[in-house]
Amino acid sequence: MLWGGSFFFNGVILRELPPLTLVLLRVVLGTIILLPLLRAARIEFPRGLSGWAPFVAMGLFNNVLPFALIVFGQTYIPSGLASILNATTPLFAVVVMAAAGEERLQARRVAGVVVGLIGVAVLHGDALGFESRQGIGILLCLAGAFSYGIAALVGRRLPQRVPPLGTATFQMMASAVLMAPIAAVVDRPWSLPMPHPSTWLAVLGLAALSTALAYIVFFQILQRSGATNVMLVTLLIPVTAMLLGYLVLGEPIALREVIGALVIASALLLIDGRVLAWFSRASASTPHTIR
Repeated sequence: MLWGGSFFFNGVILRELPPLTLVLLRVVLGTIILLPLLRAARIEFPRGLSGWAPFVAMGLFNNVLPFALIVFGQTYIPSGLASILNATTPLFAVVVMAAAGEERLQARRVAGVVVGLIGVAVLHGDALGFESRQGIGILLCLAGAFSYGIAALVGRRLPQRVPPLGTATFQMMASAVLMAPIAAVVDRPWSLPMPHPSTWLAVLGLAALSTALAYIVFFQILQRSGATNVMLVTLLIPVTAMLLGYLVLGEPIALREVIGALVIASALLLIDGRVLAWFSRASASTPHTIR
């Protein structure tokens, strides 16, 4: 719900605010919410450029780039479709990790990436060229997912001694610093008309629930259970996002989106490997009748 809700909140906010202002509000308010918690937990700030460098990199690839790319993508495509494309993140993470020499590219994972690409092709439907509005939106969201894939690599280089709350706060602070001048130059937020109260509620929900709290949970899972379990969370995001988009925003759910989501979910399970391993063990433990 925390991650899937972000696509719903984006859909509401984009009716009145431009994309970069949305991203700026998300990371600034997220930082404001997290800082008192950081102070209460007595977590020390990083020192010097070397101390901040990994968090700046994480803020760039895990927040600034994907947030902006996906939000721009949502100006072209429905929130549900954007969430399905976001679920391709583990596919890109597999490729990035292999290219960086962090993980061996096993046959099972290659097959998972191929199946995932088939799922993306299903989502693309008959818009085979990226010159269409849908094609542009899909390309932007896939670029955001690729950025998240790079963030998975950067996340492995974060200091392990820093608690999840610290990691979430420091990368959010870096994101706010990076995003502020860009949004100021492009959108000139101070010149925009005052949004409706419902839009501000969506901004607050996006910052508090889908950003501050979501990242605390994200880094907690990453630290305790590893990247594999974090990856499987992406299976649940499209369900929430598509339902909220359909029930609240009135966005239709196309059959190809459901089929594409199922194909991508199959790809993620294939990459993870634990479901296949379970079936293999179950098959091996089943007694076979000799005829």
